[in-house]
Amino acid sequence: MIAIGGSIGTGLFVTSGAALSHGGPASLIIAYGIIGIMLFCTVHALGEMAVAFPVAGSFSAYSTRFLDPAWGFAMGWNYAIQWLVVLPLEIVAASITLGYWPGAANTNSAAWVTIFFVVIVAINFIGVKGYGEAEFVFSIIKIVAVIGFIILGIVLDCGGGPDGENIGDRYWYPNRVAPNYSGYDNPANQDANGNPLPIVSGAFNNGFKGLCSVFVTAAFSFAGTELVGLAAAEAANPRKTLPTAIKQVFWRICLFYMVALTLVSVLVPYGDRRLLGSSSTDAKASPFVIAINNARISVLPSIMNVVILISVLSVGNSSIYGSSRTLAALAEQGQAPRFLAYIDREGRPLMAIIVASVIGLLCYVVAGGQETANTALNWLYSLSGLSSLFTWGSICLAHIRFRDAWRKQGHSLSELAFTSQVGVIGSWIGFILNCLVLIAQFWTAIWPIGYASMSASDIAENFFLAYLAAPVVLLCYIPYKIYYKTPFMRSADIDLVTGRREVDTAELIEAERLEKASWPAWKRVYKTFC
Repeated sequence: MIAIGGSIGTGLFVTSGAALSHGGPASLIIAYGIIGIMLFCTVHALGEMAVAFPVAGSFSAYSTRFLDPAWGFAMGWNYAIQWLVVLPLEIVAASITLGYWPGAANTNSAAWVTIFFVVIVAINFIGVKGYGEAEFVFSIIKIVAVIGFIILGIVLDCGGGPDGENIGDRYWYPNRVAPNYSGYDNPANQDANGNPLPIVSGAFNNGFKGLCSVFVTAAFSFAGTELVGLAAAEAANPRKTLPTAIKQVFWRICLFYMVALTLVSVLVPYGDRRLLGSSSTDAKASPFVIAINNARISVLPSIMNVVILISVLSVGNSSIYGSSRTLAALAEQGQAPRFLAYIDREGRPLMAIIVASVIGLLCYVVAGGQETANTALNWLYSLSGLSSLFTWGSICLAHIRFRDAWRKQGHSLSELAFTSQVGVIGSWIGFILNCLVLIAQFWTAIWPIGYASMSASDIAENFFLAYLAAPVVLLCYIPYKIYYKTPFMRSADIDLVTGRREVDTAELIEAERLEKASWPAWKRVYKTFC
């Protein structure tokens, strides 16, 4: 359940609106589909390594072991920083989300920030059990909401709404927004005199650059799926629990992202100006909420905003878990201050949790007013938006190197309890797609949409807002590489022993294979995908 719903959050519910506005419906589906394929390959590669080596801080540990200690250092801090800045970002986003309701909008934002901060920190101090139970509840709520929206979206698209209008795929064609489109009643789609402004539609917006601009939004939406790899070190039996979680990513990508976004793309035209406010903090710009509002269904928009609020808190909860475990793992490898490696009797990295919580106090930027909060949030988002692509690319490359070392050191795939369903070819596909997306994002960062009308300072600011994670990675990698003169790991020298949990792995794997062979055909097919 956590694997399916753990990272369904603001990336799907809110920022997908910005992607729809910038690229159009076809770009939205293509970009999310490509990132979905890339992530499917990546998570399977991660699952294979995590089952074989369920070690703390799996991402940085695998880069250190299979690639280069300097790159492992860079990836560890890249991932830690990604989640450290997400906590204050999501807490502030939660307080802004409350602005949807007039009663909450008139209260002190700092008070809401304090409540959310205390709740998230308290959950993580309970330990991995507290995190798991909270995410289980959050995931159920989000999954039920997405399934409910899918059913509602199909009904609305087929003419089952209050006005009985059959929408079909009209918004995928140019200039097909009807005069009675309810979005015209919103001030965002009206001029200063209250007259409706034209709302355009079509499959693509801003051409190929529009498509490229959607990739980083899609990557942000899928961020957190890899957290299942971090849980391997704390799982009682990763050989049994991780493969199931890894396989369920397929259903999350197909059902909860692709189907839901396809319905959004046919219910809301990309020219609706309400989408222009789509950021990770503006729930009013959620295409899901807009689609429901267009149908003039009362109460449901508020329910959808409650789900968005829960999603924001869920991501904040995951941020402390992800950053604290990564910091503790870095400390164990001597790549972070030693005190961060302290683990108490309950298995909690207490000092790392405290550090993550202290950085979360940045959420009090809301006290400086809306403009200050938005500026701070934009820069925090710039640190986290691109980081996942570096992490995913490193996972794929580490898996390629692991398989090469595994073969050259005389091992066979039959010795592995779980193997990637897409194999090394899938890791190559994932790695190449990661590189292409980084190149596309670099292009749109230097020459953004509408750059001809932008000043030089605006273009420079846009570049760093879009690509700040890259300089951070280089600043971590290059000095460490020069100072420690770390070698690129050769296949013959890679350690394939340390971290393997069972001594009699071969016997256990063979016993499990015999058990699976006795299953009926339907169960074998089911377990292949689930």
